[in-house]
Amino acid sequence: MLTNRQLQILQVIVDDFVTSAQPVGSRQISKREGITYSPATIRNEMADLEELGFLEKTHTSSGRVPSEKGYRFYVDHLLQPHMIRDEEISQIQSVFNYRIGEMEELIRESATILSELTTYTAILLGPDVQQHKVKKFQIVPLTEQTAVAIIVTDNGHVENRTLTLPKGFSPSDVEKMVNILNDRLIGVPLHELHIKLEAEVLSILKQHIAAAETVVQSFVDVSKHQKEGKIYYGGKTNMLNQPEFHDLNKIRMLMDLMDKESQLQSLFQPNQAGIQIRIGSENHLLAMENCSVITTAFSTGDAQHGAIAIIGPTRMDYRRVVTLLDMMQHGLSRAFKKH
Repeated sequence: MLTNRQLQILQVIVDDFVTSAQPVGSRQISKREGITYSPATIRNEMADLEELGFLEKTHTSSGRVPSEKGYRFYVDHLLQPHMIRDEEISQIQSVFNYRIGEMEELIRESATILSELTTYTAILLGPDVQQHKVKKFQIVPLTEQTAVAIIVTDNGHVENRTLTLPKGFSPSDVEKMVNILNDRLIGVPLHELHIKLEAEVLSILKQHIAAAETVVQSFVDVSKHQKEGKIYYGGKTNMLNQPEFHDLNKIRMLMDLMDKESQLQSLFQPNQAGIQIRIGSENHLLAMENCSVITTAFSTGDAQHGAIAIIGPTRMDYRRVVTLLDMMQHGLSRAFKKH
């Protein structure tokens, strides 16, 4: 168990290192307001904290930096709420002050705002939209042989799927198809669309439209490859600005990871309540060994959840990020509840 003096010194070292990215020395700590210990006493306590594994000594300075164990102790026992400025609160709330037609736009804007406010990388995982139910169909011809099917769901989600049109498929054929699809598929979950189309609706379409089968097959082929959740980035390259990532190998590994959605999904815990913080090796990914990930889930209604992750260096401003994430999570949950 750490003494009160050790707790105070560890908190100062973490807070100073988060701000400066420079090792923290005893003289620097002794000048802090509220610190009444001599530099010699502080040096002894720092040596003890290093021996206990909470601090590390760098090769280039006599100062110390927090270890992964030190950060873990800090976030578990010393983390205090951070005061967010009024203009920052307004910036977060601005995304919820006007009605956004598409779920994706709301999530995308939230990712952008979080990345700007934290200066780190924000990643939002949208809910499994395949559970949403069809509210409206529309087909818009693009050329003589292609069209886009626009599907609006009950949760405000909009999907666009490119279709192949057979030769001679007329505007009246498009209109008939839209009317039949709206009549027969409203209320059907997205993941069941291709099944319902092939099993029930195709036979009706063929009675009214000679070349319906080609269009339906095109639609079914696209539907089978829809992803369950979508990932949205804000500040994807913000980590390039962090001094820890001036090493090209580190940043290359991290950028490669950002392009692998299946691995990124492992960072999220959308069904786990509250704020989750994983530091360095706790992420179980080599590319993330110098990173911390703070995640939280938000409700999108009907027992579905999305998730937010902030990726930053282990030297991230945990207090600030946790406060901002908590505020954004509550805002998103309220917005989707009203939707």
